[in-house]
Amino acid sequence: MQAIRINDVTIPEAAVLAEAQHHPAADPEAARAAAAEALAVRELLLQEARRQGLEPDLQADGEGRRETEEGALIRCLLDANVTIPEADAESCRRYYDNNRQRFRSPDLYEAAHILFAASADNAEAHEKAASKAAAAIAALQEDPSGFERLARELSDCSSAKDGGRLGQIARGDTVPEFETFLCNLEEGQLCPLPIRTRYGVHVLRLDRRITGRQLPFEAVQDRIADYLQTASWQRAVAQYIRILAGRAEISGITLEAAATPLVQ
Repeated sequence: MQAIRINDVTIPEAAVLAEAQHHPAADPEAARAAAAEALAVRELLLQEARRQGLEPDLQADGEGRRETEEGALIRCLLDANVTIPEADAESCRRYYDNNRQRFRSPDLYEAAHILFAASADNAEAHEKAASKAAAAIAALQEDPSGFERLARELSDCSSAKDGGRLGQIARGDTVPEFETFLCNLEEGQLCPLPIRTRYGVHVLRLDRRITGRQLPFEAVQDRIADYLQTASWQRAVAQYIRILAGRAEISGITLEAAATPLVQ
């Protein structure tokens, strides 16, 4: 494996491997590649900061943690060389109008369930739980009013004491297989099928659906401005790194566009 060199500086393979632990990836090679790019970009920026004669101005974050000297140098370099326009009200409004679906309060669901617990790796237990759930569903189809009683008697969930009621939940609050059924039931409907999840098998009833509402522009304008500023800054930094890489002698790695620099 060819050594990584940025001008006259070699980045040791040991440093790349140590850095890889901070870059979770699907496999070790991908983690190494991400670490190598991050270290190469960091070295490129540090060399440029020193070439420009910048002095580190160490600052603390909101929790009182101080920057490292190298992190401060990179920040000072980017502050001096990367400028971006402010996200004005017109830009924010345009983004809002083009992405209105992103600015809705979430749909909420009030539901109740009965859980027959079974370990995910125990097929026999899952089948027994599914049989119990099917029997409970059959009983509730005959007498829907018995849900709360059955939940208190049979459910292995802590919600049993509340008759199986789960309160208000939104997308992402439950496991996907449970959510799929939850979001497709009608108000007051008992799910006709047992729902298998990693926790066991569920009997589910949707009691109420509260449709999310469109948030007004004024409520999200600051959030949009922050997002647009961050996106603009990231693009500008990537472009600046590409310019520096084009001027440097680099071997052992190709800096396509730029990882976010390691500023610590």
